[in-house]
Amino acid sequence: MKLYKTSQGTLVCDSNQNYLGPDYDWNLLLGRENLQDFLQSEIKTWEKISSDQAREIQEAGLLAPMGDQEIWAAGVTYYRSRTARMEESKDAGGADFYDKVYAAERPELFFKATASRVSHPGGEVNIRKDSSWDVPEPELTLLISPSGKIQGYTVGNDMSSRSIEGENPLYLPQAKVYQGCASLGPCLLIQNELDQSTSIELEIEREGRLVASEKTNLTQLKRKPQELADWLFRANSFPNGCFLMTGTGIVPDDFTLQVGDHIKITISGIGTLSNKVGQI
Repeated sequence: MKLYKTSQGTLVCDSNQNYLGPDYDWNLLLGRENLQDFLQSEIKTWEKISSDQAREIQEAGLLAPMGDQEIWAAGVTYYRSRTARMEESKDAGGADFYDKVYAAERPELFFKATASRVSHPGGEVNIRKDSSWDVPEPELTLLISPSGKIQGYTVGNDMSSRSIEGENPLYLPQAKVYQGCASLGPCLLIQNELDQSTSIELEIEREGRLVASEKTNLTQLKRKPQELADWLFRANSFPNGCFLMTGTGIVPDDFTLQVGDHIKITISGIGTLSNKVGQI
């Protein structure tokens, strides 16, 4: 079941059937336990529409599939990310931190974004004017209920300044948290688990040319998604649920984003999240 937040209402695509429902308070909607059961009951009273109509609604404009939920993120959950972080921070003496957290029982978790800092599908994500090295980080993102249960998944773009974080690991909040620092979408895949073969793919176009492309899959994710969710909920509560980006296994080498670039992140079974690059 795929759940879309659109400018025309709430769209559900389930088992080759499409249903258009009313606008919801997405704090209350995503703050429910057993969201899938709720939606399966609700769509019985919604308008059934064709695949062409559903496509037209999506093309007319998608919103980030969230209310005011916080977005958190996990770091160094892929070996590829560990290696890249060690390389970028070696001159600052921070390389050992990334090596140790990759092997530690406790994961790296950090606050990523409030809803006001999140870009919608098709919208603009930002790089910082005071950064010289910027990359998108394609991440499987978890929708977690108030009790800590994974209820669904979406595509996340964790925009990151590698030059700021590489200068000093204590600069992580500035490298990660700013206006337009994240994007979610195009929908929420409402189900409890994903297959380990699920692929994550990044493509970046510049002036119509493909300038970066890389692919990984969930077999490379060192920690189980529910493990990360359990750590996040230690000594923390989220009355409306929350989102958790699970880290990236894709780190483009010798590459930095430029204003006007077009980022496409595709996760099999969920869809493609597209954003243009701006600057702030």
